[in-house]
Amino acid sequence: MREIIDHWTLRARREGYPARSVYKLKEIDEKFGVLPPGGRILDLGASPGSWSLFALRKMGARGRVTAVDLNPLAAGGAAENLDFIRGDMTSPQILDALDRAGPFDAVLSDAAPATTGNRTLDTARSELLVEGAIRIARRALRPGGALVVKIFQGTGRESLLRDMREIFDTARAFKPRATRRESFETYFVGLGKKEEPDGRA
Repeated sequence: MREIIDHWTLRARREGYPARSVYKLKEIDEKFGVLPPGGRILDLGASPGSWSLFALRKMGARGRVTAVDLNPLAAGGAAENLDFIRGDMTSPQILDALDRAGPFDAVLSDAAPATTGNRTLDTARSELLVEGAIRIARRALRPGGALVVKIFQGTGRESLLRDMREIFDTARAFKPRATRRESFETYFVGLGKKEEPDGRA
């Protein structure tokens, strides 16, 4: 697919990010404060790596990012405080690795399915990714942690937001300015992960 060159794409190139999506996370962090100094962050669907790179730059040398994707990160994505795990984020092996790496202060997911052009099918696949990210956040986040997850807007949106509100003190939808005007994607932001009823994180 031909890349659309716009203000955000050009700015990303100037600032050394592999994708314009970085400015969506930047705005979300400015509004909701999801990236604490020196934090430990899990980035799901991380390739090509803009969100991981922004998180590392924002959190400073004491911060650490664990990135997961089926595809490799872009060249230049290596850093001493970046751990990359290649694979399916829902596989038992990956989940075991995340248990060892966590708990995390925030879980980020800019993951999107391979689109088909069929909006109903693409939305259903996006919702499955969101369900997976929510399950991982419930398992991997420390109490008080945050979740940011991309979703294609569709019929399952309100149900997924209700699921997040059971886990977080607050959960809401937010559409950053850097999202393309024609896009039907938005983001869910959950803040303040609750303690589980049995006292588990």
